[in-house]
Amino acid sequence: MTQDKNEMTVLGHFNELRKRLLVMIVALAVTVVASFAFSQKIAEYLAAPIGGLAAMSSIEVTENVTAFMKISLLSGVVLALPVLLYELLAFILPGLKPGEQKWIWMVIPMATVFFVGGVAFAYYIMLPTALPFLLDFMGITTSPRPSNYFSFVLNLMFWVGVCFEMPLVVFVLARLGIVNVKSLLKQWRIAFIASAILAAFITPTPDPVNMGLMMIPLLSLYLVSILFAVFARRKPEKEKVSK
Repeated sequence: MTQDKNEMTVLGHFNELRKRLLVMIVALAVTVVASFAFSQKIAEYLAAPIGGLAAMSSIEVTENVTAFMKISLLSGVVLALPVLLYELLAFILPGLKPGEQKWIWMVIPMATVFFVGGVAFAYYIMLPTALPFLLDFMGITTSPRPSNYFSFVLNLMFWVGVCFEMPLVVFVLARLGIVNVKSLLKQWRIAFIASAILAAFITPTPDPVNMGLMMIPLLSLYLVSILFAVFARRKPEKEKVSK
C-alpha cells in the first residue's frame, strides 16, 4: 500500500507539472501573439540610438520579417515573465514551509523590477556608449542590417536584465540555507574574476571602457546580493519565539 501511495504521489506531481507547463505555454503563445500589435513601435524605439529604422538597410527579402519576428518573440517572453515565475513558484511552494511560502511571493514583482532595471541600464547607458564605437570603427561608416542589429540589441538587453536578477537569486539561496554571508564575503576574488568574464561575454565591444561599464554594475550587484543574503537570514521575532 505504501508503494502505491508513493506512486500516486509521483503521478500527482507529474500531472501538476504538466498543468503548470501547459499554462506557461498558453501564456507565452498569448503574449507573443499580442506583441505583434506593437512590435513596430518597439522596433522604432530600439532603433532610436542609431537614428531610427531609416538608418538601417536590408539585403535579403525576408530580413525585415525575421527581425520583426525576433522582436515579437522576445517581447512575448518578457511580457509572460510574471506568469512564468508564478507557475514555477506555485509548483515549488507546496514543498516549502508556511514561513518560506510568505516571503517567496515577493520574488515575482521584485524579479520584474530588477529585470526592467537591467534592460533600462543596457538601453540608456551601455548602448549609447557602445554603438558609436562599433558603427565608426576604423573610420568605416556602418549601415546596420535589421536582423543583425535587433539580435545584437535584444540579446544585450535580455542578458543584462538576467544579470540584474542576481540579488534575488542569492536571496532565495540564502533563505533556503544553500549560501551564507560568510561564504559570499570570502569568495569576493572569484566574484571579481567571474564579473570580468561575464562582462567580456555580454559587452558588445572589446574595449575596456564598455567592459568596465558592465563590470561596475555586476560587482555592485554582488555587493547588493550580500546585503540580500543578510536580510534573508534574519528571522522574525515571532519565528524565534515559536521555536
